[in-house]
Formats: sequence, structure tokens, C-alpha cells
Amino acid sequence: MDTDALRTFLAVHRHEGFSDAARILGRTQPAISSRIRLLEQDLGVRLFERTASGIVLSQAGRVLLRYAERAVAAVEDAESAVRSLKTEVSGPLTLAIVGTLANQKLTGVLKQFAARNASVEFEIQTARSSQISELVRRGEAVAGIRYDRDPSKDLHCEELGKDELVVVCAPDHRYAGRSIASLSILKQERWVAFPESPGQQGISASHIASVFLLQGLGEIKWSPIDSLTAQKRLVEAGFGLALTTRSNVSEEIAGKTLRIIKVGPLGPGQPIHLVTRKGGFLSGAAASLIDLLRRQYMRKPQASRDVTSREVKRLPSR
Repeated sequence: MDTDALRTFLAVHRHEGFSDAARILGRTQPAISSRIRLLEQDLGVRLFERTASGIVLSQAGRVLLRYAERAVAAVEDAESAVRSLKTEVSGPLTLAIVGTLANQKLTGVLKQFAARNASVEFEIQTARSSQISELVRRGEAVAGIRYDRDPSKDLHCEELGKDELVVVCAPDHRYAGRSIASLSILKQERWVAFPESPGQQGISASHIASVFLLQGLGEIKWSPIDSLTAQKRLVEAGFGLALTTRSNVSEEIAGKTLRIIKVGPLGPGQPIHLVTRKGGFLSGAAASLIDLLRRQYMRKPQASRDVTSREVKRLPSR
């Protein structure tokens, strides 16, 4: 079992078939099939099973998956470390983020980074918070920005700040742009919110209800809407109010299609975390990007020696 075999195994799994894996890896389908067959012979087990909808991992394949991801990521770290001896300001670099966090704060960082590192092949990928962690864990992203802390022992999570909670309404709502003393004034309003769903990053009805309950206001009227875009359009149309993070509605607020109702304390906001792989290699360009992210989000400088191109030294989590 070697790295090439593991890379082939991961490609077949991630792209759900031999044909797509062959295309991604630039090989023929028979070559991919043969490589997997040799790996299965080496291990003495079948790694994939055929179903009506395609191929899926066998029980042995599921066991191998996590080890293969770590092994390939470690090899890629080693390759990056060796290549960096020649240059630390070139090569590929991928940042994974939750889509709603791609706001002006982030674009400011990206502009600075691009100006300083013109030869870096920089890419950005969006995903949900749980998927961000997986991309970093597998080495497909050097770092990620996600909501909430990931407790996994193989990842380092550093809080960058909090995404402010806001109440938004239609531009013609009677409280649009006004300040009110408490949520009690909005108790009879209808709210739109995400229904409870595993992996959902938006604010759910239970979250809104808990905010009201903490203020002794009881139940609320709400409509389950499982799309952020749909929620914003419904609020714009005057169908209800929404409690959300500022980054979710920054464009609409700037365009004045949504307005904020300034309410007393709504809570601390949703924590934003920077995720990296513990012990993972960071090139000089990656360290520069992380330093810029810290400076922008935390609004205070971090010494560049905290993360070097030779080893990863982490700041303590807040």
C-alpha cells in the first residue's frame, strides 16, 4: 500500500466512481480499476461495493478512509515543506469558508494578500461549517473559516470574533431603522427561520424561541423556511421578521432592500473560528494569509513568528 494507491482510493470515493476518478487523476478507467484491485489484493478485503445507484464504500473501505485521508495529507505536507525550500511565495493555496462570511471584511484580506503574493495560485471554496473542517482535515484547504468551534482533536480552532445578531424587516415596516427597548415589542410579529436540521448553519426557530424565553416572553409565531435566500425575499416582502447574523444580510442592508430594527441585547452573536490542521505544514504564503485574517477579524496585530513556514506554533484559543 503506497500513497498513489491511497490517492486513487480517495479519488474513487470522493467522485463516486471510477470514470470520474480517472478523469480527475488524468488516467484511464482500466488503470484506476487495476490500481484499486491491487490495493484490495494487498489488504485482502473489498473496499467498494456496487449498488443500484453506483459504488459505495464497504465496511473495510470506511475503516480505511480516515487513515487514508490523514496519510495523504501528511505526505502532501511533506512535499510542500520540501518545495518551500526553493520558494515560499508560490504554489497552490486554498481557503475554505462558510459562504455567508464572504463579506467586505474577507475581501479586504484577499485584496491585501493578492497584492503581496502575486505568484500564489490562490483559490477559495465555500461549504457548510462541518464540511469546512473536513476540507481542512483532508488537506484540501490549508485553513478554513467557519461558525462555532470544532472540538476534533486533530484540528486547531481559534476564535476570530463573533458575527453580530440583528433583527431585519421590510423597508416599510413601522420599526424599520428604529431602536426599540426590547423584543417584547415584537412578540406578536411573525418570524421566518430555519427548521431544525442536522448541519444547518442558519439560525433556527428554536434559537429565536430561546432568545424570547430568556427574556420571559414565551412562544413566537414562525414559519419554517429552509432557504436563506427565500427567508430574505419573504422578509423584504413584509411576510415576517428574521433574526440572523449581520453577514447574512450585509448586501441587502447596503442595498436598502432590508432594514435593521435595533433591539436591546440579542446575545453575543455567532462565534467565527479559524480552523487549521494540528501539526500541519504552513508555507510562508499560508502563514501570511492567516496573519492577515487575524489582523482583520481580531483588529489587533499578531506576530508573524507565531506561525512560521517551518512549524506551526499556535496562539491559545480564546
